[in-house]
Amino acid sequence: MLNIGIIGAGRIGKVHSESITNYIKDARVAAIADPMMNDATRAWAESLGIPSIGTDYHKILEDPSIQAVMICSSTDTHADIAIEAIHAGKHVFCEKPISQDLSKIKEVMEALKGSNVKFQVGFNRRFDHNFEAVREAVKNGSIGDVHIVKVTSRDPDAPPIEYVKVSGGMFLDMTIHDFDMVRYLTGSDVTEIYANGAVLVNPAIGEAGDIDTAIITMKLANGAIAVIDNSRKAAYGYDQRAEVFGSKGQVAVSNDTSSSAVISTENGVTAEKPLYFFLERYMASFSKEVSLFVQAIENDTEVPVNINDGLQPVLIAKAAKKSLDEGRPVKLSEIEF
Repeated sequence: MLNIGIIGAGRIGKVHSESITNYIKDARVAAIADPMMNDATRAWAESLGIPSIGTDYHKILEDPSIQAVMICSSTDTHADIAIEAIHAGKHVFCEKPISQDLSKIKEVMEALKGSNVKFQVGFNRRFDHNFEAVREAVKNGSIGDVHIVKVTSRDPDAPPIEYVKVSGGMFLDMTIHDFDMVRYLTGSDVTEIYANGAVLVNPAIGEAGDIDTAIITMKLANGAIAVIDNSRKAAYGYDQRAEVFGSKGQVAVSNDTSSSAVISTENGVTAEKPLYFFLERYMASFSKEVSLFVQAIENDTEVPVNINDGLQPVLIAKAAKKSLDEGRPVKLSEIEF
């Protein structure tokens, strides 16, 4: 039984804690720590049977019975905690992004050199059943050589302005998943990017220095072209679709809904809206990514999403911001790392 310590008891920390407790048979949450631990969160943790609940994550790193940690704290703490965990000999699952600062990611990479630590980055959408099917169709050659990739990602509502001000911008906060998805679905790296953005949802987002709507085009190392479209607000719900077109055909996936029921009457044809947000849409993928992390530790095999997979979307996001600011295509080689 693998003992895991959760660092950070916010929304994603709770998701992973409940997922491990309810669905991962070879692991358990042995401890959870959050500097903002309150009575309500403590009661929630106790209800899951977590034996050690506190405010200081260092106690988790110092506990010899805990073999792995999941870093679910605020983004600005990810890299520093990861380095501490690596030095403590703990296997690390780090939520995305590893850092918004490329120099910090480099420090984590240096810390990993010569260690036996497994390091996995939390890009859970790779483990969604729909996107796995697209990846498999590309990987097994069903659609031939990849020519065009389209990824649509639109949230049901914009985040609070307080969050926008500290998120690092839409490319690092939201689109980072889509940058990773392009790499995952195609098995190829991005070489050039051109980003167009606008403020069409909430003027306050623009006043905070960010955008809420974007169209991004990319060139890939395998010669394919990719397009991402983003919006912070889709009136009909959480819109998550992808299509890969190739020399032999195409593969496309649509949104998950509560049911596949379609009602047809004299007044028209109606179907269900997409599942509301990421917790509903991707819950199974959170369990699967952690299960594979546990298996990699138990079997001493490679993790499915390594530190380079965590680095590349940040590089792409930096290039996208540079493209938006300068109004031109930007090559990934222009981003210093």
